Amino acid sequence: MKKFLTDFKAFAMRGNVMDMAIGVVIGTAFGKITSSLVSDIFMPVLGILTGGINLSGLFYALDGQHYASAQEAAAAGAGTLNYGLFLQNVLDFLLIALCMFLVVRVISRIKRLRSAPEPAKPVRLCPYCRQEVAQDATRCPHCTSMLE
Repeated sequence: MKKFLTDFKAFAMRGNVMDMAIGVVIGTAFGKITSSLVSDIFMPVLGILTGGINLSGLFYALDGQHYASAQEAAAAGAGTLNYGLFLQNVLDFLLIALCMFLVVRVISRIKRLRSAPEPAKPVRLCPYCRQEVAQDATRCPHCTSMLE
């Protein structure tokens, strides 16, 4: 049992396991932010643009009767096929995926700007043969002329 606990401790404390745990915690918190952005910002705007259509309220009563809401059908004992909730979840997923794509794209652009390569030093040419010469050379390796 002691060896098992020692092995488990070694496994749990390895760097990649700890990194993954931290990533899951941060991902969960970021998921809440993204979900709030979609449900509290994007969906109301999308509702205005689509004329107030509420997908989550769409359903089909399995007993063939017509009910004003899924709650009313459930109170009457009828089963419902809530396809509107499914469509709403698909739309939420697409908007969350779009948000994540935009965040990753901005972060990639920032990283690219920060790690821009240093401008290349100007090439030094031999004044006699016009061949490229090292910056600290005192003699041209091509024509053997003395350089200043």
